[in-house]
Amino acid sequence: MSQTQSAAQRATQSTDVTIENLSLSFGTTEVLKGIDLTIGRGEFFTFLGPSGSGKSTLLRAIAGFGPRPSGRILIGGEEVTRLPPWKRNLGMVFQSYALWPHMTVRRNVAFGLEERKLPREEIRRRVEAALELVGLLDLAERRPSQLSGGQQQRVALARTIVVEPRVLLLDEPLSNLDANLRVQMRREILDLQRKLSLTTIFVTHDQEEANTTSDRIAVLNDGVLQQVGSPVELYDRPANLFVAGFLGTANVLEGRVEAQAGRPLFRTADGIEVPLIEGPDGPCSIVFRPQNLVIVAEGGEPAGGAGAVKLSGVVRHREFLGSIIRYAVEVAGNVILVDDSHQRGQVTLDAGEPADLFFNPDEVVALAG
Repeated sequence: MSQTQSAAQRATQSTDVTIENLSLSFGTTEVLKGIDLTIGRGEFFTFLGPSGSGKSTLLRAIAGFGPRPSGRILIGGEEVTRLPPWKRNLGMVFQSYALWPHMTVRRNVAFGLEERKLPREEIRRRVEAALELVGLLDLAERRPSQLSGGQQQRVALARTIVVEPRVLLLDEPLSNLDANLRVQMRREILDLQRKLSLTTIFVTHDQEEANTTSDRIAVLNDGVLQQVGSPVELYDRPANLFVAGFLGTANVLEGRVEAQAGRPLFRTADGIEVPLIEGPDGPCSIVFRPQNLVIVAEGGEPAGGAGAVKLSGVVRHREFLGSIIRYAVEVAGNVILVDDSHQRGQVTLDAGEPADLFFNPDEVVALAG
């Protein structure tokens, strides 16, 4: 059995995490409000939200840092809410990596094992296995200042997994890296997580990071859990306007739904009408994505197939974004964004030109309120 296989097998003691009615305050400020969550064994689970949403506070509460919350935290069925961090057997990688600058890579990774007073040979085996797993065995004698940002992050990961945590906690570990390295490192983190089958909770405010790595995502805002689901579920079926707007670009129209010929019909105060597949009665908003619309010059060939909704308006501006051209079209006083796939040599519409928009009702999500 190789050292890498041995480390991977030891790390697969990961388990599930359950959070029950968790609330937490700093003084009189409530930052987490009745959070209920279950994270499955071996799952790559992400807390996603804007700054101040409570996502890092929730991660730190699981780790045992900060004020003690109300509610319960269970790891593998064992309640750990009142346990100190060092008794929870969790591994955390911080945003700053927190490496000892005077120690070599090898000593940094060995530090947690030495504190646990493991036998010297056991420490050597486990450190080498962890460094091999993250591809840094050849750099074991260097110091952090001699490493790139991505290499330092790998050291932090190796130092965490070498202690064989039940759950890996990642608090925005990519935020200090440049854009290209962020993409590379998120792939490496996901590959490592899959090799180890290690339950991982990842905190980020970056929707792309969350979408490309996560099995499931919990969206938080103002300390409240907004929705939990796979990236595709959250994007296609947002539970509310915050989720719809935070995960990607969305067009939102406000109005109300009334029954017409036995089917729901959405109507704005400006006279826009959209037949719906389903929708709540009364006041509501509809949400649809820019890529779900087709734009043509006014009077051009209809697009979208039978039953497509047609809206007519005027192009206010356009942006070239490489793979797409994004149009902003004013329709009855509302600005609607349309993403048109860019093809070399295609004819584009200019600001001020009238245009027709087409989309299918099954691409529309109606949200009450």
